[in-house]
Amino acid sequence: MKQPVDAIIHNIGQLVTLEGPPIPRRGVAMQALGIIEDAAVAMRGERIAAAGPEQDIVAAFEAPASETFDAERGVVLPGFVDPHTHVLFAGSRWHEFELRCQGRSYQEIAAAGGGIRSSVRAFRAATDETLKIQTRRRLDRMLGLGTTTVEAKSGYGLDTEQELRALRLIEELDKEHPVDLVPTFLGAHEFPDEYRSDRDGYVRLITEEMLPRVVAETKARFCDVFCEEGVFTAEQSRAILQTAHRLGLGLKLHADEFAPVGGSELAAELGAISADHLLEATEHGLLALQRGGVTAVLLPVTSFSLGKGRYAAARTMIQMEIPVALATDCNPGSSMTESVPLVLSMACLELGLSPAEALTAATVNAAHAIGLAGDRGRVAPGLRADLQVLDAPSYVSLAYHLGVSHVRWVFKNGRPVH
Repeated sequence: MKQPVDAIIHNIGQLVTLEGPPIPRRGVAMQALGIIEDAAVAMRGERIAAAGPEQDIVAAFEAPASETFDAERGVVLPGFVDPHTHVLFAGSRWHEFELRCQGRSYQEIAAAGGGIRSSVRAFRAATDETLKIQTRRRLDRMLGLGTTTVEAKSGYGLDTEQELRALRLIEELDKEHPVDLVPTFLGAHEFPDEYRSDRDGYVRLITEEMLPRVVAETKARFCDVFCEEGVFTAEQSRAILQTAHRLGLGLKLHADEFAPVGGSELAAELGAISADHLLEATEHGLLALQRGGVTAVLLPVTSFSLGKGRYAAARTMIQMEIPVALATDCNPGSSMTESVPLVLSMACLELGLSPAEALTAATVNAAHAIGLAGDRGRVAPGLRADLQVLDAPSYVSLAYHLGVSHVRWVFKNGRPVH
């Protein structure tokens, strides 16, 4: 007798399972996708009941006819996990893009009052409803491109009440939208205008007031710091992250994007779950990440958007068996994109990853970078049924066929939501 399930996807040409334990994939293991051809997936409630050859699944499970979905020989794979975004923001910085096209650097624009400080002014002036409407549109686009879980940072408020407001809005959007949002506190994103001449005072505000209230009043999972030349020094970053750790938050770090200021070493020293950007990470910094087991979250569209002409040393990291993940860095200034498929293309064409490595980096390794590898990022019984069904002959199409969405359906918690 067949077991009843809530839904079945069948007639799958290529099922990408990424089978294996809930640990980050390193080195050659990033090539192993666990592909099953002529496959099916059965779902019960929010979880995957079974996945495997179609003849086995269809023989063992049965779903209502209305909940049986024909993949038409397309690809099925886990929903993307985007482990580094600034998706909650107000307005746009299109005028800065024009300036960069005219030769102005990101740092020059920021020094003139643009950059993050411009987005802070826009965020503070926007109503809650405006922020939620604009962010919902971005989340809709992410979902339509196959993303089902997104790390979402605060960091455009830069005072206590505005940062708390940002984290509360992220929590509300998480409840209201199909995409899961994982909240990260990034009060140390920049120094606000009112603290430009008292930077240590702002660090004290974060450690003595913001962080205790963030932990007491919000559901933030992580604390992040923009450890960079001209922003937060390694010592300032250490003080913030040590306080966050004592209060029970996981640690993440914007590290070594524009200059090698010791961010990689600090991430390893403090046991951060990830170090992100890493364009200027030194050999010493990479060795520290290797020894510390820190996941390197790489953001190739940011490098492309800023016109830097160079990218993080992804191949070296993989050869060193540093876990590599990929993210959009969706933000209004340096990476205005919601598209993980674009990130996959850039990772293959500019970072030198294979399509298999890039897909691993955007699923199981990305899930690990936000502490969720035991729950999603793979296709296996018991895991969350976050899946995308593609109108494509191979997973390679995600990186190869640029500029379009290949998504036919997105399933979130076992239900079709797009």
